[in-house]
Amino acid sequence: MLSYDKKLKVLSQHLRNNMTDAEKMLWLKLRGKQLKGYPFYRQKIIGKYIVDFYCSKANLVIELDGGQHYSKTGREEDKTRDNFLGEMGIKVLRFSDRDVFENIGGVMEKIWSNL
Repeated sequence: MLSYDKKLKVLSQHLRNNMTDAEKMLWLKLRGKQLKGYPFYRQKIIGKYIVDFYCSKANLVIELDGGQHYSKTGREEDKTRDNFLGEMGIKVLRFSDRDVFENIGGVMEKIWSNL
């Protein structure tokens, strides 16, 4: 079982209840073991981070990046997070919100090929 910061539990629940439109759209494709029978969790706490989507069976995290991720600070924080997850043996796939809205098929193919 992955360790996590219990102080993030309330924030994680808030994020689950207030997903972005891109997260909602992708969640409709991931929920209920629709992809090869793999279960996904949303707004999962791993260590001191909350990831958008996590599949423990595949050691896979999916992150959807809005505009804040493209600033210098955002890119640096994402790199730190990705390195932390990578050290735990977890692969991170990142997609922009725009990818989800404009090319959901391509996003799903990439996820499928990583399961």
